[in-house]
This record gives sequence, C-alpha cells and structure tokens, in this order.
Amino acid sequence: MYSPSDLPPFASSRNKVVIIKYNAGNIQSVLYALERIGVEAVVSDDHAVIQSAKKVIFPGVGEASSAMRSLQAAGLDQLIPTLIQPVLGICVGMQLLCSFSEENETPCLGIFEEKVQIFQPNEVHPVKVPQIGWNTITHLRSPLMNGVPENSYCYFVHSYFVADNPYSIATAHYTQPYCAAFQKDNFFGVQFHVEKSAALGERMLQNFIELT
Repeated sequence: MYSPSDLPPFASSRNKVVIIKYNAGNIQSVLYALERIGVEAVVSDDHAVIQSAKKVIFPGVGEASSAMRSLQAAGLDQLIPTLIQPVLGICVGMQLLCSFSEENETPCLGIFEEKVQIFQPNEVHPVKVPQIGWNTITHLRSPLMNGVPENSYCYFVHSYFVADNPYSIATAHYTQPYCAAFQKDNFFGVQFHVEKSAALGERMLQNFIELT
C-alpha cells in the first residue's frame, strides 16, 4: 500500500490523478496512455490518497467476482461510492459500478442501478463472444465526449455488457444496441478501453482530466 510519504511531490496536492490499485489487469496501459497526454498519475489503494485526488480512474480487466473480492479486501467497495470527485471506470471498472453482474452472479458497487449481462449469440446474431476489436460508438453526449465524432471507432474486449439506459452517453451495437459509456453525477464509465483506442481514446482521457 502506498503512503503519502511514498508519493512524488506533485501527489501531495489536489492536482493529482489517482488510479485505483487492485487486481485490475490494465493499470500499466492506463499509465502509459496518461503519459502520452502529459499526465502523471499515482497508483494507490490508500483511502486517504484516493479521497484527496482531483480525478480517480477505476480500471479493470478480468472477472467480476474476483475483482469485487479484491476491492472488498482493501475496503475499496465502501470507499468508491462515497467519492465526490470525477471517477472514470474502464471496462470491468465500468461494470463494477453497476448493481449486479451475471458473471458468477456477483453483487457490485450499486452506483448505477443497472445489471451487467452476458452476450447471447443466436441464429440471427451468430457472433463470437467475447467481442474483441474495434467497434463504433454513437449517440454521443456529455463533456467526456467533447471533440469525439459520431461513429468513432473504439477498442472493445468484453463478454458482458450493460443495456442502454437513461444514463448512457454513448451506444454501441453487438448482437443488440448496448451502453458503451454512461454518466451519473460525478461517476463515468466506458465499456471500451480508452487507453487502447488511439487518438480518440486519448481525447476522452484528456476530456476527463479537464472536467471541473
């Protein structure tokens, strides 16, 4: 666990970006993406460090129930819903912001009252699961999407999805329309990997960093 004395000098101010440390698989790639736009970040599971951040990124690659166990072990399941600064969940991080995931029947953080469902291929939609690769996003809204054109391509890797809902700020289609991104108050989530979505992903990260 990081303590404030372990952090570089910039991290003692509220200008820092903190990436939540748990058993997420894409922390390093998120760090690299932030470096490409000139943003330094701290990786921490220390509650005080996270609470004092100006922006919080909640990454995620992997399986929902083991991710929740990791959050619970560090008390992060109790902390994350109380955060008042902008929080960005990525991929599984987005899904964990929901109330429940069908992946191993997992209760999640409950910030969004949405259920995470598995893609169900059928004769009409004989697609592969997981969805891996580039897909377009549409119906863009929210400051997170400033400067991002309709039908932009983003990079997805997922077997589970959130249905389109009143909090959606972007939509994608794979067997059916679904929520590619959502926003509720200070909480944002993107199903795609902004850190792997080239210039447009970096634009969204920059938009997030610039939120007031």
